[in-house]
Amino acid sequence: MKTQSSYKVIGLMSGTSGDGLDIAYCEFEKNDLWTYHIKASETVPFPKKLGKKLMKSHLLNGYKLSLLDVHFGQWMGEQVSIFIKKHQLEVEVLASHGHTVFHQPSKKLSIQIGNGWALHAACGIPVINDFRMLDVQLGGQGAPLVPIGDKMLFPDFDYCINLGGIANISMESEGKRIAFDICPFNLLLNHFAESCGKPYDKDGKLARKGTLLKKELRQLNQLPYYQINGAKSLGREDLEDYLKILDGSEEHKPENVLHTLVIHYAEQINKILIPVLGKKTKVLVTGGGAYNMFFMEKLAALLSPDIEVVQADPLLINFKEALVFSFLGVLKLRDEMNSLASVTGASRDNCGGLVYG
Repeated sequence: MKTQSSYKVIGLMSGTSGDGLDIAYCEFEKNDLWTYHIKASETVPFPKKLGKKLMKSHLLNGYKLSLLDVHFGQWMGEQVSIFIKKHQLEVEVLASHGHTVFHQPSKKLSIQIGNGWALHAACGIPVINDFRMLDVQLGGQGAPLVPIGDKMLFPDFDYCINLGGIANISMESEGKRIAFDICPFNLLLNHFAESCGKPYDKDGKLARKGTLLKKELRQLNQLPYYQINGAKSLGREDLEDYLKILDGSEEHKPENVLHTLVIHYAEQINKILIPVLGKKTKVLVTGGGAYNMFFMEKLAALLSPDIEVVQADPLLINFKEALVFSFLGVLKLRDEMNSLASVTGASRDNCGGLVYG
């Protein structure tokens, strides 16, 4: 497969936000540069029972987690089969991120469920998953992995930001790609929106109604995570530090907390976006958070006039991560590096992923 110049791949993304499974059928071609096209895509909502299990998967015992691993892999494979039949696709390989249960790189642990064999058996297509574990064993964070895609597929942008369950960024610095998780994002926003009976804060309307909790904003901005330089990543386990500040007193009604989080996120992201000398600095923002109009307004108000946030196509906003994981699968097939040590802090660049089928 190394000598191929074109690939037809499906990418699957089950992010930490827990809203559903992103499926993207992508075609890639390698000439001087890589080009891509997302030919078909959709988000399949999780069945209510499965969604609840996934969101609480970190609390399950070993046996129940193993059962969920297999069940989730089978369910994803069934959805892929339906998707392929619906769009009449020819697919060479399926690249799956899986659902993150534990991410503790300091303990050399990063677990994504969605069993590869179960997924392969349910759809009949070769599967690549478990993209993070090799990097973690090499001393890296195992995250973020999207920056290799940013570098090769979106070279015209100075910064690429994804606003998913967690906000992360990648950029070129001194001739190499660097990236890291900036702060939580939808994981916390959705958590507090649910207190208002909403699955998420559509357009940031709830946050817009709230008022700023000034003391809590100071405490959030002083959290130890923001003092770490270099490769760093956040997991669900890290949210306790935020919840200790935001849960509690009566003035912490959800609208106020959401408002405060939006301001906090905008301030943290603004600190990182430094204009590139001599040209307009272009920023690509994707992920569900790009639809949070209140956040986008607050971020724009803070940014230097030399920084331009480019309006991304909705297809890219929704499916960029699934696109990039399909690209990571292509690089795995070609035995090329798909995880950068300059990003993760690993001892070397590496080619992560396990192949099934």
